Amino acid sequence: MSNKQRVVVGLSGGVDSAVTAYLLKKQGHEVVGIFMKNWEDDDDSEYCSSNIDFVDAAAVADVIGIEIEHVNFAADYKDRVFAEFLREYQAGRTPNPDVLCNAEIKFKAFLDHAMRLGAEKIATGHYARVRQNPSTQLFELLKGLDNSKDQSYFLHRLNQAQLSKAMFPVGELHKTEVRRIAEEIGLPNARKKDSTGICFIGERPFRDFLNRYISKEPGLILDDRNRKLGKHVGLSFYTLGQRSGLGIGGVKEKGAARGAGDHAPWFVARKEMDKNILRVVQGHDHPLLQSHALLADQVSWVAGHAPAEGKAYGSKTRYRQPDSPALISQATDAGFRLDFPEAQWAVTPGQSAVLYDGDVCLGGGIIAQVDPAAAR
Repeated sequence: MSNKQRVVVGLSGGVDSAVTAYLLKKQGHEVVGIFMKNWEDDDDSEYCSSNIDFVDAAAVADVIGIEIEHVNFAADYKDRVFAEFLREYQAGRTPNPDVLCNAEIKFKAFLDHAMRLGAEKIATGHYARVRQNPSTQLFELLKGLDNSKDQSYFLHRLNQAQLSKAMFPVGELHKTEVRRIAEEIGLPNARKKDSTGICFIGERPFRDFLNRYISKEPGLILDDRNRKLGKHVGLSFYTLGQRSGLGIGGVKEKGAARGAGDHAPWFVARKEMDKNILRVVQGHDHPLLQSHALLADQVSWVAGHAPAEGKAYGSKTRYRQPDSPALISQATDAGFRLDFPEAQWAVTPGQSAVLYDGDVCLGGGIIAQVDPAAAR
């Protein structure tokens, strides 16, 4: 085949990357597998699955008939991803380490390593697509065809150089089809469940993990009427919109009827860092949980420049939410503002605000400031 290339595939031990490697080999490419080890602080614990994952990845490589190399990126990960993750939490924000991991590890450290191995392209098991626009010659990042699995949100910081080297074969498929292919060719991990949780924490209890790295500063939990409801364990351990794990019940007004709305669930609405106060409100649709605008920084645009202003784009302020209309303004290399015609729920500083033009992911930034009253 004339366009046969040397492709290095990131094999995670999961079914998506396994089928990625199989499809590329079937297309005639010279495929090499790499298993990335990104975390080694407590490798022997019940939660860290990297040893099991490597065994699975090696078994996959054996079935497909490709070489696999084990590469340790733990030092890079700690410097580039984990340090930033802790800084953000200590500042009271809620970061998305998967976004940082893709930009800094999978498409920098891993890409550089693959190029040293003589790769022409790298491939991962992400549900996304890449194409070169024939009129502009620019590389575009597109949503995966399986809308329920689309991972373009996590890849929005990739640039032209990175996208030009990237392949996402399963982005053209639905997850059910990926599992069917895995079963058909007898992959040992065909039925392995999808990993959840943060990339380096695995399935462990999140608060226990964070507790080892961040000091606790307990403080007051107040509602929107300044009533004291209890004590929090430290603002870093909560995120906006959080409902469980607050340790507070309903507040009963004197003379209130039984079963009245004072037992509606509580949600985290604000973290007042200067006063060390956790502000909570009752009811999912409380005004303090609704935002009409945001400011973002740490900007990254796939095309290398901001999209045109004055046009409505689709936006996501968290993974797994449907695209919501948004208007971009004040767009510079440093940041931008988004205004939402329809209020957005629990927009959270530290998360990514990502813009779309239809299926094309344009890029985005990190939510720095949320201003619910800005566009009313």
